[in-house]
Amino acid sequence: MQLTILGCGGSMGVPMLACNCAVCTSTEPRNQRTRTAALIQSPTTTMLIDPGPDLRIQGLRHNLQQLDAVLVTHPHQDHIGGIDDLRPFTLHTQRILPLYANQFTLDRIRYQYDYAFASGESASTRPSLGLNLLDGSALQIGDVSIIPLPIEHGDWQILGFRIGDLAYMTDVSHIPEPTFELLHGVKSLIIGALRHEPHPLHFTVEQALAAVARIQPEQAFFVHMSHSLDYTTEHATLPSHVQLAYDGLVLSIGE
Repeated sequence: MQLTILGCGGSMGVPMLACNCAVCTSTEPRNQRTRTAALIQSPTTTMLIDPGPDLRIQGLRHNLQQLDAVLVTHPHQDHIGGIDDLRPFTLHTQRILPLYANQFTLDRIRYQYDYAFASGESASTRPSLGLNLLDGSALQIGDVSIIPLPIEHGDWQILGFRIGDLAYMTDVSHIPEPTFELLHGVKSLIIGALRHEPHPLHFTVEQALAAVARIQPEQAFFVHMSHSLDYTTEHATLPSHVQLAYDGLVLSIGE
């Protein structure tokens, strides 16, 4: 089983529009960051974490041919802005693509994409989605076991996910104590680290490093990074087991 980082950028991506900073104009390919999303692939199951606004280009890059389920961490636009691009995965079938999230996120998706859930015929195609509530309990999707990880994103209660020995927590500003218990034994940690300057909704690099030190994974990767973090410069300052992720990074998931 493996996880692919489809994107590791913040809400505006890198390079950012109308910016000529050193990172946005860099020729280092690992500074090219689409919005944060990931793909989980087992022998029989393919799942997307967060259908953001760069889903189409991410799917084309990785020749994404099918999806069995979609997990959503929270309903900010950079994490749900590509829901309409889920249409091709059910366009020529009668099946409904299951989407999993907490109640707050499901409500926002139903409101923002109301046309997808309207009754009756439609002259245009629309996403065929089945909304499924994540109430904190572990769940099984195909041959993949998933443990939802309650985390905080400012004053929002959102979700990360643990799959085997890997944990994925983007857009985190606080990890509750019970969630640290769910992270025991994690070997690979993917965690948000927006920038060095404080932000009310996101871990800084220093806060993410403190979380890594407490969780003690064998390896950790930062995602949801802004254009203030240069790949080469940051790597020179990080512990050897901590790295900046990059679009296309593939990680193995163990049991």
